[in-house]
Amino acid sequence: MPPRPGLSKAELEIARIVWELKDAGVRQVFEALPPGRDIDFTTVQTYLRRLEEKGYLNARLEGRNRVYSPKVRPSTVIRETVGEMVDLLFGGDTMPLMKHLVEDRKFSSNDIEQLRQLLDRLEGGGDGK
Repeated sequence: MPPRPGLSKAELEIARIVWELKDAGVRQVFEALPPGRDIDFTTVQTYLRRLEEKGYLNARLEGRNRVYSPKVRPSTVIRETVGEMVDLLFGGDTMPLMKHLVEDRKFSSNDIEQLRQLLDRLEGGGDGK
């Protein structure tokens, strides 16, 4: 299967809403947008159709309305998107990304503990998942 085309920031925002809602028509997605998000109903409809065309969503007719549901799991999209970003920005080397995240983002004590546990599992031979 050829790789799916990447998602724009707005398409990803719409896809995340469908992932949360599981099944949704254009109206439900439109109403689930964050307050103050200046996007009109027909633009949401366009994004949903693009996501279907790109292979990220399924669509079915219920009466006269199209109902959209996820075709691809969020974890798959995250893996593909991060992989593409690492290849593009860091030539496939993940350590610069990790270093950037650790140094430039604020980690809570809980975040640091979870990271330690993950590293311990990886060192112990586990897959870290």
